[in-house]
Amino acid sequence: MRDLVEFGMGRTARRTYELDDISIVPSRRTRSSKNVSTAWQIDAYRFESPILNHPTDALGSPGSVIELGRLGALGVLNGEGLWARHANPEEKIAELVDIAENDPDPAAAVRHLQKLHAAPINPDLLAGIVKQIRDAGVTTAVRVSPQNAPDLAPGVIAAGAELLVVHGTIISAEHVVLVDRGSEDGLVAEPLNLKTFISDLDIPVIAGAVHDHRTALHLMRTGAAGVIVGYGSAEGATTTGEVLGIGVPMATAIADAAAARREYLDETGGRYVHVIADGDIHNSGDLAKAIACGADAAVLGTPLACAASAPGRGWYWPSAAAHPSTPRGALLQVAEDAERVALDVVLNGPSDDPDGLLNFIGGLRRSMAKAGYSDLKEFQKVGLSVRG
Repeated sequence: MRDLVEFGMGRTARRTYELDDISIVPSRRTRSSKNVSTAWQIDAYRFESPILNHPTDALGSPGSVIELGRLGALGVLNGEGLWARHANPEEKIAELVDIAENDPDPAAAVRHLQKLHAAPINPDLLAGIVKQIRDAGVTTAVRVSPQNAPDLAPGVIAAGAELLVVHGTIISAEHVVLVDRGSEDGLVAEPLNLKTFISDLDIPVIAGAVHDHRTALHLMRTGAAGVIVGYGSAEGATTTGEVLGIGVPMATAIADAAAARREYLDETGGRYVHVIADGDIHNSGDLAKAIACGADAAVLGTPLACAASAPGRGWYWPSAAAHPSTPRGALLQVAEDAERVALDVVLNGPSDDPDGLLNFIGGLRRSMAKAGYSDLKEFQKVGLSVRG
């Protein structure tokens, strides 16, 4: 039964919960963390860690994406980022970081990021990067926006992409855009029907972001292999709530999407769609709670920015920060140069940090072991409590 609150005459809202509002409740059984599996599989692709990176240039260079893959996670390249627009993206990021560090105007870095993204996407550059990742022998995933998916998908698939991530701040099963048909009609509203789009592709598609049960269910019915829940929120970095007034706390959003997954599983007689949490996951405890709420995997943003291989040099910004007219994010310094550590330490430890900021998979494994569960699917049944 939904917890509705009346906040004015005739106006009610649902009470919802952040990951910080809930806690995992151990059962009477515990086990060794050595007997715990954190592996998950989407379509034909198996990963030892339920981790993806947020598709931003701050995290996803070809090198860092390959390294994530070799460490058992899923690296995602932003197909509309700087590597697809500039032949020297490292130099462009160095310019951006210099502005973020030294310009007293906090908006200066965002303006420069917008300028860098004003350069057109070069299909040859993008195809070359995708091929580089594929040739490295890791699962190759590329992010495109809903509005550019029809134009970019054929090229990245031909170059070797194995998973397509159709990702935006908010996504629905039918994305309506204005297109120029070259006629007297001018701009005409024309929908991107994800069901048709996905059915015409030869590779699995992960789509999102969604925030509620109904939209998650609609996306599952398009044939998506995975649905992203949340919008990559990170304190000080993503401002979707401030700019658009949109947001559903992650614990509730994940649980709602998991309920949609169960409904769709019954509806189809067994087709399982993966729920991928994207937002407010800052430490290993948050990762464990996201899985406990029903997620199969999670997207990490700011935690990966402290990795030595992250191209942002200790700075983080979401992909939506580069929007030309309505940026939804700022640049956030996560780590000084001296504080950056190996990506393997961020994911697998060992850690000397007592706050869960390193060794994410080790923290998840121990949470599962303390609660008595041996794999991720079982852990989704763990007891939870809500803080008063």
